[in-house]
Amino acid sequence: MTSSSTRVPARDDPTRKRLAAATAAAVIVGAGLALRAVATGEVAKYGGDALYTLLLFALVLVAAPRTAPAKAAAVALAVSWGVEFLQLTDGPAHLARQSTAARLVLGSTFNAPDLFWYAVGAVTGWSVVRRV
Repeated sequence: MTSSSTRVPARDDPTRKRLAAATAAAVIVGAGLALRAVATGEVAKYGGDALYTLLLFALVLVAAPRTAPAKAAAVALAVSWGVEFLQLTDGPAHLARQSTAARLVLGSTFNAPDLFWYAVGAVTGWSVVRRV
């Protein structure tokens, strides 16, 4: 017999959080593909940067659904910035020439404004999830 006082509230249920984050990740990928299909130039590039970090934010919550939104945003931002700074080396550019997947994940060329747009993606994820 389970009493209602021992049940996990729906908003705190890790399975539901994981499902919501996985759904959000799929929507974010779709949004990124749609953005590339309809936009060009800086809108596509910087919008894609923000969506990249937002996707990482969602994936953190898929992997660890009990993670606090601020921590998930910090992890996503740290990974995004880490990948961007890695582009100061020859590694990502070399891998990008070898693999489309590597080019999509690692990029190839450092671009300082990307750092700001990654932060926009992290703050967006944090602000949406903390309100839910």
